[in-house]
Amino acid sequence: MSRQVVLGAKRVVIKVGSSTLTGSAGHELDESAVTALVNVVAQLRERGTEVVLVSSGAIAAGLAPLGLTSRPKDLATQQAAASVGQGRLIASYNRAFEAHQIVASQILLTIDDVVRRSHYQNAQRTLFRLIQMGVVPIINENDTVGVSEIRFGDNDRLAALVSHLISADLLVLVTDVDGLYDAPPSHPGATRISEVPDVSRLGDIEIGGVGSSGVGSGGMVTKIEAARIATGAGVSMLLSTLNELPEALGGADLGTVFAARTDRKPSRLLWLAHAATPHGKLLLDKGATTAIKERGTSLLAAGVNGVEGEFIAGDTVELLSPMREVIARGLVAFDSSEIPAMLGKTTKQLAAELGPEYERELVHRDDLVLL
Repeated sequence: MSRQVVLGAKRVVIKVGSSTLTGSAGHELDESAVTALVNVVAQLRERGTEVVLVSSGAIAAGLAPLGLTSRPKDLATQQAAASVGQGRLIASYNRAFEAHQIVASQILLTIDDVVRRSHYQNAQRTLFRLIQMGVVPIINENDTVGVSEIRFGDNDRLAALVSHLISADLLVLVTDVDGLYDAPPSHPGATRISEVPDVSRLGDIEIGGVGSSGVGSGGMVTKIEAARIATGAGVSMLLSTLNELPEALGGADLGTVFAARTDRKPSRLLWLAHAATPHGKLLLDKGATTAIKERGTSLLAAGVNGVEGEFIAGDTVELLSPMREVIARGLVAFDSSEIPAMLGKTTKQLAAELGPEYERELVHRDDLVLL
């Protein structure tokens, strides 16, 4: 794999983290960082590249005006800080973009905007129209109104989903670590990994936590998850610091490039794996676990030992091994109230006891994705 995937990208999503936009102090917006990032976007635009920004920093930008010196732990105060900081953040971006005669816009998304099809299509149409009009959309999660149960959780995942949403060629994650290392960068002998041909083969790498400023919600773990989403959707990914970003986007061997998968998953399965909210759990026996993991079969009632949670047919559920490891997600075909009477029975037994409409899978293989 070469850096041509970076140089040849015609549509790019750039995500910048709170630690990059707030500096080492971590509790106020660094205008020079915003300007530096916008300068990079302007350079990309000059070479004909379409750019969408996903920007963290709303909560961090709201800390100083509220007299706070660290990221609050409770959701209500986080939302208050986001409410104060979002306007300051977008105003800073607008000033920087105006210096290049570039129009920017603000889009605040919730998880429903990428999970529910009607919302997803509306968000997609809006983004495509803005790009067509030469605008740089600036996207953030709607931290002011989102609740913990229905949030993306971090903007790395949001950025990866947006890259899929707009069929981007490249996702760029700008962070305070200059790439992925084969051990924590602080450890002696840790080596930067220049290219990752297959993100699924990173199991032996020790991955660290949040950035040095302590104001972000992500870390290297969320960046690897973003790489799984993006590359699974056929989008390559670059991990870089802001200082090295211009050269990295110019093809220099800086940061880490994750190659897009050629066997990209269908959109529906990608959303199922990374965006859908599970409503319950099905506890599998050993045989069903093996059949699903190794042979890609559907899930039958005969292979299920238990059910947890309340859900209706069509909801997303997690499939758990006997060791309670989540091995897959799927769209269940029956309500949770119906399933206890079905457990351990073959489809023929179900048809005989409950009726012919029960002679089918709990989760069909076409509605199931391994994790």
